[in-house]
Amino acid sequence: MTITTSLGDQGLGQQPWWVEQWMELINSYRYKKRLERAWTYAREGNVLSIRFEGRRVHARVQGSEAEPYKVKLWLDVLSDEDWGYVLEALGQKARWSAQLLAGIMPQDIERAFAASGRRLFPFKLQEVRSECSCPDKANPCKHASAVYYLMGDRFSEDPFVLFQLRGRTRSQLLADLALQRRELLQQRAQALRASQGLDAGTAAQAHPTPVAISDPGRWWRYDAPLDPALVVITPAMEGESGLEEAGPLPLAEDGRFPEANLQFLTHLKAQALGLAQAAMATAMAAGRSMGEDNSANGAAAPAEAPASGSKSQPGRR
Repeated sequence: MTITTSLGDQGLGQQPWWVEQWMELINSYRYKKRLERAWTYAREGNVLSIRFEGRRVHARVQGSEAEPYKVKLWLDVLSDEDWGYVLEALGQKARWSAQLLAGIMPQDIERAFAASGRRLFPFKLQEVRSECSCPDKANPCKHASAVYYLMGDRFSEDPFVLFQLRGRTRSQLLADLALQRRELLQQRAQALRASQGLDAGTAAQAHPTPVAISDPGRWWRYDAPLDPALVVITPAMEGESGLEEAGPLPLAEDGRFPEANLQFLTHLKAQALGLAQAAMATAMAAGRSMGEDNSANGAAAPAEAPASGSKSQPGRR
């Protein structure tokens, strides 16, 4: 696996939480001057290559000598028994599986590793093992620290790098996780059948699989008409509009017109509100029309109006 060996002008920029945690680990190093030099190395392309060999990271970093220094980096690998506990914990929560499949590191992922008494993230910098062929006896030296920074950039692209350093590649982890989930679902199904006193055949007859589940072609389609009484149309809650979800817009600043951005956003929100109200009115009108049609087709004819002077009877709707 080849890794990018230089940072852009903006450095790492805004990154996911797991990258920020890795960077905090690096920045906890007490030799700040060495870190500054390492950052310069990472920015100026002194790291010539970074690659994975098994569970270790190997890099070549150009220092003051003509020959590049060789750097090795690794973490303590979890045993198969430890990974068994981790996978069992991961299988208990479908959310963890879904986030990992989407390439997102669950923010509470350490809870899964706690089952084994181990951690995914190193707790302190000394837990990140490194070797460098340079004469500097400090660990990590500036050459290894430059690789640390670039590893953080790699983590932003693929959080599974951390899992690989702990002993499981992306493909291994996802395959093991899928197997763990299947076994867990089978165990739950067997327990349910046992509690109901049903064997597999009897259970299938008692609880046939709905067509909408067994036929994937119908998963994203619903052809049956909805009862208007079940449809509730409401405006969006405060903070749920597209503008709020998008967050601050990257609008250009112009010193000649300091209020331009504010005015633009104000007009944009007003337009969005007007369109939302118009859509709401259209939807409500369509709903009333549908309800009137259903009432006309299915309800009895209205009773004659009461004679003058008599008490009104409550009408039917």
